[in-house]
Amino acid sequence: MAQLRSIGHLSWAFAALGVLLLSACDPASQSRADGSPPLPQVVVSTPLQKTVAEWDEYTGRFAAVNEVEVRPRVGGFLDSVNFRDGDIVRKGDLLFVIDPRPFEAELAAAHAGLAEAESRLELATRELTRASDLRRSQAVSETVLDQREQERAAAQAAVMAARAEVRQAELNLEFTRVTAPISGRVGRHLVSEGNLISGGTTASTLLTTIVSLDPIHIYFDADQAAFLRYVRMAQAGTQPSARENQSRVVLSLPDETAFEHEGRMDFLDNQLDRSTGTIRARATFSNPDLLFTPGLFARIRLLGRGQYDALMLPDSAIGTDQTRRYVFVVGDDGIPQYRPVEIGPLVDGLRVVRSGLEPTERVIVSGLQRVRPGAPVTPVEEPLADAGAPVRNAEAVQ
Repeated sequence: MAQLRSIGHLSWAFAALGVLLLSACDPASQSRADGSPPLPQVVVSTPLQKTVAEWDEYTGRFAAVNEVEVRPRVGGFLDSVNFRDGDIVRKGDLLFVIDPRPFEAELAAAHAGLAEAESRLELATRELTRASDLRRSQAVSETVLDQREQERAAAQAAVMAARAEVRQAELNLEFTRVTAPISGRVGRHLVSEGNLISGGTTASTLLTTIVSLDPIHIYFDADQAAFLRYVRMAQAGTQPSARENQSRVVLSLPDETAFEHEGRMDFLDNQLDRSTGTIRARATFSNPDLLFTPGLFARIRLLGRGQYDALMLPDSAIGTDQTRRYVFVVGDDGIPQYRPVEIGPLVDGLRVVRSGLEPTERVIVSGLQRVRPGAPVTPVEEPLADAGAPVRNAEAVQ
């Protein structure tokens, strides 16, 4: 038993010696010369520098460039519907046919009226010629000649009126074939064959609707703070005005994560909405595969700031003090200094620091919880690298 106790005491002695050796090799656990506790160890890095471009993100809604309510120009019984609901139609395609027989009869009557008027004009012309010959020989009075001239002028006017009636009858007959006024996607037919419809007035029967799809508009609203920022940048020359230049816009659909669709700004309203304090803007996108549909929501981004050289840090280096953000900068004396900063968006996993920091300053990026203002630390320098996280509202310029 005494031998076993000796072996146990030796084991504990060796273990204690090992712990002392490991502690002596760890700089963070070494005591200082004056016997005070070791300084806390922190990781410091200089900010990463990149040229970035920031984007403002809005929610927009697609709207057709052209939208038409198809209504008849003449009334009558609907003979046929010549499309399938939801079809893509081209301008001039036949959509509806109204019973043409009453209009064919009106055209025939108009032609008959024109023939009668032309016959009266021919008679009036002969009588005027005869009266002119007789007047030279003083066989008729000047009054008779004037009367014949008036009759001929009236006959000419009657012919012109009859020709107008023929043209009107031809148009009415043509309007019995209702064609697509624009190219696009047609809606469902709202009136079935055999129904009596009215036409030619503001209360004409609505037959269907057509919306154009390529190109397509998207409308969105910007708040007045963003509007003023855009105006200031245009006045300073750092970014062109959206009113005068078709600024680039990128778009992402609700089921997409990347902003892969590119369009151009083409309209900015002339005043802000009094009730919401926002201004309406519009961008145009090409839509060759007809993926974008009027009424669909999407996220859009437009350049919020011109390109600039940014300082970037990981979020772990940035603390929050009520409403302010701050970092700790370590100088040559090893004492952390509190530094308020203004931050921006994430770019490739790092946070943009807009102000409050110099490019050469060493910032504590790890171990922030061990820092006490005015208390020295042991800095360990490590260079920063891109974190590779998804880009949010900003991008690095290659």
